[in-house]
Amino acid sequence: MIRFYANKFRLTLPYRNLKFTIKMKKTILFSIFFFSIMNFSKSQELIKLYPNGVKESNEIKLPESYRDSSFIKDISEPRMKAYIASKENSNGTAVLICPGGGYAGVSFIKEGSEFATWFNKLGISAFVLYYRMPNGHWKIPLGDAQRAMEIVNERADEWNIDKRKIGIMGFSAGGHLASTVGTHFKTPEQKPAFMILAYPVITMDSSFTHQGSRKNLLGLNPSNDLVQLYSNELMVTKNSPPTFILHANDDKTVPIKNSLKFYEALKKMHIEVELDTFAIGGHGFGMRKRGIQVDNWPELLEKWLKTNKLTK
Repeated sequence: MIRFYANKFRLTLPYRNLKFTIKMKKTILFSIFFFSIMNFSKSQELIKLYPNGVKESNEIKLPESYRDSSFIKDISEPRMKAYIASKENSNGTAVLICPGGGYAGVSFIKEGSEFATWFNKLGISAFVLYYRMPNGHWKIPLGDAQRAMEIVNERADEWNIDKRKIGIMGFSAGGHLASTVGTHFKTPEQKPAFMILAYPVITMDSSFTHQGSRKNLLGLNPSNDLVQLYSNELMVTKNSPPTFILHANDDKTVPIKNSLKFYEALKKMHIEVELDTFAIGGHGFGMRKRGIQVDNWPELLEKWLKTNKLTK
């Protein structure tokens, strides 16, 4: 299916016990604050994908750094941040989030933590992936994402996660990584139960890819075989997972043809897929409000999640 969118708590005591009342209120407030902090810290955990160190280097010599306060580049230490839904609210679903950044870095707030907290409100646990930059080593980001999927599976019981409901989400180049995970899995633990792709890079075909992502992932002169291998519209099979896709028609960075081709490939294999397109939106909008129709797309995603029994 394709959709087109144009554009208190109170305690009463006698006056003589006022001093006691004030002290009690302070104690209650402190306790609430203390346990809130404890629960918050327990719900978020920074997890190294390879505690004993990586086996293959991406050969980036520069230290990891911030382009700005919400974008980290030159990642060489792969990790993910866990945002675990409360036990009372959890519905067992989990999603691994791959932020975008042209395979040069990750936009870990606008396309990471903001969505993780949104998912938590729906009872969904989320994991923001800080994958390594490929620097021409094309196996590395996929390997990191697959390892992250394996870790979520391994610790599913601990986090109240249903192993049958672990999906993946990606934005822009992170959408390419997410769709690669969804089309190149080799084990049940690596296979996502669903994909959510926002303005994704799908292809490495030079005629409609994002050139920066292609260069950073595959290098300057990749072979035709390698280009085809990472053109995910060519890698869809009957075992590919159900997918939600979002794209704006006026995206000047990643042509909407990426999403259209992936949609067509999924439909050809009779995979359940929804593609929502908007006339105006540009690229990299996340879920931040701008007073245009694309602002409402998280509502479409929530409806899709409910339809697929991934949230209540």
